[in-house]
Amino acid sequence: MTNGLFASIAENVEYLIGFAIIIAAAFAIAIVCEKLAQKINGIKEPMLSTRKVVVIGTFAAISVVLMMFEIALPFAPSFYKLDLSDLPALIGAFSFGPMAGVMIEFVKILLELVIRGTSTAFVGELANFVIGCCFILPASIIYTFKKTRTMALVSCIIGTLVITIVGSLMNAFYLLPAYSALYGMPIDAFVGMGAEANNNVTSIWTLVLYCVVPLNLIKGGIDSIITVFVYKRISVILKNVTFVPASRKKTYAE
Repeated sequence: MTNGLFASIAENVEYLIGFAIIIAAAFAIAIVCEKLAQKINGIKEPMLSTRKVVVIGTFAAISVVLMMFEIALPFAPSFYKLDLSDLPALIGAFSFGPMAGVMIEFVKILLELVIRGTSTAFVGELANFVIGCCFILPASIIYTFKKTRTMALVSCIIGTLVITIVGSLMNAFYLLPAYSALYGMPIDAFVGMGAEANNNVTSIWTLVLYCVVPLNLIKGGIDSIITVFVYKRISVILKNVTFVPASRKKTYAE
């Protein structure tokens, strides 16, 4: 599996450069917005700390596990499935800022590549990262500037709308054509698979409208509802846990 991953990397260097640019842009947006919010709110916090690094790693691992539990939807073809792997990133971003959310998304993709490799020449991984960040960044950036429950709900609604719009356009203009070229299948074949699951699908645009749009609305909606109800409790727990280096830990006997 690892050898296959390295071979795929060697064959897609140009594509990976584009991937790296997108990743760098996501981090730049997150860092700039987080610093600006801290300045406006008069908060001084390190961009990375031991606590944040531990949370990012833990939440990324949880995201990978959640990614394994994909749910088929009755109104969409089998290649569109629902998972909640963006949920830990959204909770992490609300608790520790936009950069933490982007880091969780990034580490999640790295872990997925190490565990499962890539069968899509990184097309699927890039889409996963971009669409995830299009949900996490708008929601967490808005919330970072004003941390109230109402603003949390508003930011999640906006994030859901952004992921729906970007996900739909990305499928129509990039993902479906990319998979068509990758697998040597005409786009009409994907439309046909969509028509088998949903009678309303007759073209690439109706495939997007009746399958991709509701999928992203459901995904964003579920992630948002869970986050709004639990992030405060989780945030309090995470921010009160003390991480002590092993060399400084004392035994009960001491």
